[in-house]
Amino acid sequence: MANNAWLLLSTVAFRPYVFIFLLMYLTAASYKVGPKKAVLFTLSAWFIAYISEFSSVRNGIPFGLYHYIPSTVERELWIFGVPFMDSLSFTFLSYASWCTARALISPARGAGLSFEFREKETKRGVVGRFTWDVLLLGATLQMLLDVVIDPLSLRGDRWFLGKIYYYPEPGAYFGVTIANFAGWFAVALVTLSVWGMIDRGVRGMYIIRRVPTIDLWGPALYYTVLVFNLAMTFWIGEYQLGFAGMFIFLPVTAMLFFRLTGRVGV
Repeated sequence: MANNAWLLLSTVAFRPYVFIFLLMYLTAASYKVGPKKAVLFTLSAWFIAYISEFSSVRNGIPFGLYHYIPSTVERELWIFGVPFMDSLSFTFLSYASWCTARALISPARGAGLSFEFREKETKRGVVGRFTWDVLLLGATLQMLLDVVIDPLSLRGDRWFLGKIYYYPEPGAYFGVTIANFAGWFAVALVTLSVWGMIDRGVRGMYIIRRVPTIDLWGPALYYTVLVFNLAMTFWIGEYQLGFAGMFIFLPVTAMLFFRLTGRVGV
């Protein structure tokens, strides 16, 4: 137990950027849906991601077959062959993707810093938070993040992540398999669907009922993660991969820009 506690603290020191993103997410989610739901969102997302990774490294489902390299097992927390920080990342990636999907298609009003969703709270939760169009777009946006993240992570030995995993058979997209991207979409869709059930079934407890700009915090986190990974991609000299990622996100970024500036209907 003491060793695990030390490893958890060591993980925070070893992967500070992961926990900065996590703190940003927990702050945003606590204000948006309440601390109770934020905790349940976090635990469910981590559990779904962990089970998915535990399965994938053994039988290839749902991310395709890959193997972790326990090179950092004495420096960060691992749980039965899976790095803790890896499955933990799904929590804030799912939240940021869900918020960005809502910013793109949910009914809203205002523009710029006054942008906010039109929400109606009922006894069964907030209407429109987890509609199927939001779920599908959120899962797609999370998968698109992985299109940038996973090829960079595969080259972790060239930056401070370290070489932590490999594919037995290199994939078609800069070494990453298409099965991995399909798995990310599926896991993100399951995660967001579970969140929808939590949102409807658990009454929230809000710190502050109304926070200015709260509906922009999720998209801001989404692009913080994206820019961080693109910056690291260019920093290690993978220019083709970096420009591919930028090209993929041009349409999403343009649509979000026009939505948030009020140049398309909200």
